Amino acid sequence: MGRHPLSLLIVVLSIMLLPYGYTWKEYRIRRSIDLSAANPLISDTKLPKDLVPSGYSLFLHPMLEKSTFTGRINITMVCAKSTNQITLHAHHDLSVDELDLTVIRMDDDSKIPIRRVDRVPKKPLLVIYFHDVLTVGVSYEVRLKFNGNIWENVEGIFEGRYKQQSNSAGSDAAGTESEGVIEAEEHTYVSTYFRPHNARRVFPCFDEPAYKVPFNVSIVRPRTHHVLFNTELERTEELTPTDAKHVIDVFKRTPPMSTFTFGFLVSDLQEVPSLSDEKDDERMKPAIRIWARRDFQKNVADVQQRVKLALNKLQEYWGVELPLEKLDVVALPGFSYVKPADNWGLIVFKESELMRGYYNLAQELVYQWLGSWITPHWWSDAHVNKAIAGFLSADTAIKIDGGDEFEGKYPMTILYSIYYEFSKRYPHSRITAMKQETTCSKTELVLRMLNYTLGEDTFRRGLQKFIQHREYKTFYGDDVWEALTKQAHLDQRLCESATVNDVVNSWITKDRIPMVKVIRSYENRSATITQRLYLRERPHDVPEQDKMLWWIPIVVVTQDRLNFGNISTVKWMKQVREVKLEELPGPDEFIIVNPEEIGPFPVNYDERNWNLLATFLQKEESRTKIPVYTRAKLLHDAWNLAYAGDLSFGTAFNMTLFMKYERNHLVWNPVFTLIDHIGRHIDMSAVHKKFEMYVRTLLTPLYEELVINQQENEEMWKANLRSLAKNFLCRAGYKPCIEEAQRAFKKWMDSPDPDAGNPVANQYICPVFKWGTREEWEFGLQRVINFPESRVKSERTYLLKTLAGCPSQPFKIDRLLNIMVLEDNGNFTDNDISLIFKMLSGGSSGYSTLFNFLKNNWDAIKLRFKERESLWDNMINSATGLFTTQEGYDMVSQLYVQHQGEFGTAEHIIEKSLKNIKEETKWSDENLPVIEKWLDSFLASNGVADQKFLG
Repeated sequence: MGRHPLSLLIVVLSIMLLPYGYTWKEYRIRRSIDLSAANPLISDTKLPKDLVPSGYSLFLHPMLEKSTFTGRINITMVCAKSTNQITLHAHHDLSVDELDLTVIRMDDDSKIPIRRVDRVPKKPLLVIYFHDVLTVGVSYEVRLKFNGNIWENVEGIFEGRYKQQSNSAGSDAAGTESEGVIEAEEHTYVSTYFRPHNARRVFPCFDEPAYKVPFNVSIVRPRTHHVLFNTELERTEELTPTDAKHVIDVFKRTPPMSTFTFGFLVSDLQEVPSLSDEKDDERMKPAIRIWARRDFQKNVADVQQRVKLALNKLQEYWGVELPLEKLDVVALPGFSYVKPADNWGLIVFKESELMRGYYNLAQELVYQWLGSWITPHWWSDAHVNKAIAGFLSADTAIKIDGGDEFEGKYPMTILYSIYYEFSKRYPHSRITAMKQETTCSKTELVLRMLNYTLGEDTFRRGLQKFIQHREYKTFYGDDVWEALTKQAHLDQRLCESATVNDVVNSWITKDRIPMVKVIRSYENRSATITQRLYLRERPHDVPEQDKMLWWIPIVVVTQDRLNFGNISTVKWMKQVREVKLEELPGPDEFIIVNPEEIGPFPVNYDERNWNLLATFLQKEESRTKIPVYTRAKLLHDAWNLAYAGDLSFGTAFNMTLFMKYERNHLVWNPVFTLIDHIGRHIDMSAVHKKFEMYVRTLLTPLYEELVINQQENEEMWKANLRSLAKNFLCRAGYKPCIEEAQRAFKKWMDSPDPDAGNPVANQYICPVFKWGTREEWEFGLQRVINFPESRVKSERTYLLKTLAGCPSQPFKIDRLLNIMVLEDNGNFTDNDISLIFKMLSGGSSGYSTLFNFLKNNWDAIKLRFKERESLWDNMINSATGLFTTQEGYDMVSQLYVQHQGEFGTAEHIIEKSLKNIKEETKWSDENLPVIEKWLDSFLASNGVADQKFLG
């Protein structure tokens, strides 16, 4: 599909929609269970069930100065099935002393003769073979010695370093200078990250979540450091009489736990002083301690209080205390992994993660209960574990302070991404890791739906019932749904013939979501509700879509009773295609189905109901009677349904009329995405100019009002919304913005050494390259060509992206293509060229110029790319695959006929392009006349401030 130049805003929007301070990657992936890492383990060969571990006795000696470690381990196990071998996990990076390996029969302390020891090729397995079979019911102990390397990457045991100010006269908690000379000292630490299967990198073990047994652990440390472990320190012993630098810390026996929850940290970090009363700290169970480098303690001074508050909320929710004596929370300098190390009783964060709200803390605390204390039996249920943690951590944050860190965007950030992904013809682009993440996100939304429809009290009591009697044990995903079912039946929140399993499985076993359509019979005061697969991408030819059905709760709010607090389910669609609703309001009053996005599905109505909603929303006194989430949903659903071909664009555009008065950022955020979607399809048409005038009319008042009312300490959402509106208007040619950008850019052009660095903020570069002079654009091109090796490469990449993706004038793009492709300028790599092709697909000015360049220079380009098939394929894809009109189809078809048989590896690409363009042309033929008619009417009755815009 084609992209409008303004579609570059989609990148900005994806960030703007997130809770403040999070990146998209962090928000979606940063939760502790790494599904992309756990997913390959789902099909992993499990260890034989012949022997079951009952305990570990582990001695570890990390040698910080050598970046290595040694150790020994005794593993006790019970023979459950007759066998002549013991199979353990041991990573290839771990050296095991196969000569000094003993197996003891525990009932008589006799040694078992070993036939041989094997390391299985290409598998992290160590197999010990015996001459005779082991006796069923008897306990055995394997005693092994091992050694390995400590790596910098966060897998198994890893090391880190940080610098801290040293001040002989002392410094304050923030590390500011008082007296004396301050020098930076280097400090070292060693820590672990075992999730999901990295324990095998450190010691031989049964490295599967279902094996939960106690550990007796001793760890050697330098006297200058201390060790934090899953449990409290029991005693400290001398290592050897002659070693004055090291000691052994012996820790209390752990509760039964999985290997992936094992963790320790050897460091000289300091405990952060508590802000609460000492007696309160003594009474607190578990005891909470915060650790950080001295220079950083001021930044995490309130973390203990926040952990206590979140912990109390979660203990109230679960109805049971966390069964730990202590909980250490660490701000680890230099810790680069996006997910905290959530060992049981020891949570390790990167420093920046501890400076935000309650969500981060709450989700790691949830994993202390659900993950460590009660554990998924196998990785196939990890997404259920993660989904519950995601839902409860958001719920906890909202209950504590209203979820200030979300700025009201939870769960919309997740929801919109789900709507988008599952409405594609090929969700996830067949990327397995993405599938795991989106399945988890959808499961989280289904949990939220159940919390609404079963009722919060029933839902909580069901989860409490689920964890009862599973302490220190494991669970399957179905165990959660069965516990919720029992409670829902007990509380009469679900009919006896229905189960939560049925509801949930209808959602999480499909990589799809439904659309609900409501057609009212106004005379009979009734409605017919149908469900079917929701698809946005064309063609709508998904196999077996007619067989896909969901359990859908029907929650209805009517205009005569605008009670959004009443979320009772009127009726369940029990995997049926159609249901009837009766006793609806009169013909002049609207209804809203699925208010507040209770379920993760869009809703369509007949035209009359949509127009009743549009009229109601335009009245100031009535609009605010509909909550923000529901206003956003109505707008989002209308535009996406129109985009998908399920609703007239005239009706969808009517739903935007209230935006003239709307100032809530949650309602505005999806607007930019929706505008972008339309822009992609009308970019080359005559309707595009009228659409831009509409967009300018929509956004200019919002932006100028936000500028006039700007305050120094305003809410972050206002700054974000203003920035988003400004970026869009800049690209649309808003004169004040262009002039500001050109003034900033001129300082760079006038600088004596322009290649030394870029003094211009990124927000100014694209407007200048799009609307500015040839001289300004050429200046940017020379900065790329002359870019010094010493500077950060990402700055050059950004310049290159904007040089190609922003201009609307073909001569600028032609100049870039000539230099890179025809002249084969040595300053541009193949990766640069691929990036340019990708950026040119952002709008019709880019891909149509690229098409003409290809058509006019066919022979020369073929010669250039003769041995560079990947570039050739990329070029054909970007130059031919994005047209959306009959004119574009004719152009591409003519090229195909003219050069048939010459496309080589790209033959299938242009054939696919022609097929897609034909489909998009149908969309244009059906929708452009409707859009143009509505825009003509709108522009005739609304003043357009075009004098404020270029072009």
